[in-house]
Amino acid sequence: MQILTYMDGVVKVEETELKPRLGFLYPFPTHNISLFINATQERDSGQYLCTVNVVDDVTSTGKNVGVINLTVLVPPAPPACHLQGHPTVGANVTLSCTSEKGKPPPTYQWHRTAPTTQIFFPPAQDQAKGILKLTNLSMDMAGLYVCMAENRAGSAECSVLLEV
Repeated sequence: MQILTYMDGVVKVEETELKPRLGFLYPFPTHNISLFINATQERDSGQYLCTVNVVDDVTSTGKNVGVINLTVLVPPAPPACHLQGHPTVGANVTLSCTSEKGKPPPTYQWHRTAPTTQIFFPPAQDQAKGILKLTNLSMDMAGLYVCMAENRAGSAECSVLLEV
């Protein structure tokens, strides 16, 4: 899809949802035809092509196209934390944490904050699925468990109070 065209000193922006948010970084005439996109959105991700047409130049046909892939990163949405099972002494419970949005998909890290800080590792914790399995519960395992959903664009957290 061609969005911007510059020919004979005229800039044409085709009708797309990008039109009000898209423009050239430098005023014409210039050799730098860099673009800007304001208020980027996830749906702006994709492949962008730049075609340069030089008047009366038949030797550069096919060699005048620049391609760039744009991936708009999205921070994780605030995750939802859940407790599955019955938190009684000797029982097993599963804490789950999921975030509905995030690009790239977030990883999840559980930790306990109170009364004693504790960080969890596999196999008890699955960082891709956001699951923490606690087995053979004891009274000293009670406390506040926090899940951090994180990717390159940001992070968000939720928590569960475990009362044994």
